[in-house]
Amino acid sequence: MSNLFWLTDEQMARLRPFFPKSHGKPRVDDRRLLSGIIFINRNGLRWSDAPKEYGPSKTLYNRWKRWSDMGVFAWTMEGLASEAADRKTVMIDATYLKAHRTASSLRFEKWGRGRLIGRTIGGMNTKLHAVTDARGRPLKLFMTAGQVSDYTGAAALLCSLPEADWLLADRGYDADWFREALKDKGIRPCIRGRKSRGQPIKQDKRRYRRRNRIEIMFGRLKDWRRVATRYDRCPKIFLSAVALAAIVIFWL
Repeated sequence: MSNLFWLTDEQMARLRPFFPKSHGKPRVDDRRLLSGIIFINRNGLRWSDAPKEYGPSKTLYNRWKRWSDMGVFAWTMEGLASEAADRKTVMIDATYLKAHRTASSLRFEKWGRGRLIGRTIGGMNTKLHAVTDARGRPLKLFMTAGQVSDYTGAAALLCSLPEADWLLADRGYDADWFREALKDKGIRPCIRGRKSRGQPIKQDKRRYRRRNRIEIMFGRLKDWRRVATRYDRCPKIFLSAVALAAIVIFWL
């Protein structure tokens, strides 16, 4: 049997509504190209190493680059998530993703936008911030440089938090302003208090234990080699790789 990955008819039917419309000349077979893009990202291959069954590697890369620049994979993930998410409880957390030397140049891009790679104790990293539903499936993704505080990711994702009863988070998100902002949105925080707090904060320990689902989610995303190690210099393309992994693992 072939070890190649192929999207099923059912999976293609769920993805097709999110594809950009084709103008003029008909597009090359979507199923073949998307299956090849998934294969490359999951196995951490160079585009030139794509199996011939998926067609020319240049065609695969051009589709990947064009759709990533358009944000197709990010809005596909959010679209699929909006249809099936369990939003009664949401979780927020962040993880480090190692930047390969080919991606870790700190020089600014043409329009002054950074690569979202920073130096940490563990080397050059990008930090992925995520919000998940009650089952640990990603709803929102946000990237920063590795040395950026969790508070920055929390502030960026705050406005896009879905309606929920509870939010679970570790002590890295224990800040009075964040707790108050959640209460203003009608969300009850279940966040472990920092040790430096003078007065301990009570929390629902039984509910807090469910937070391990977001840790499991990060682990499953990192099973994809082009997610666990960042090879792409462009942050938008790398975010597309993370979104694509989330689509295949959690939403198809």
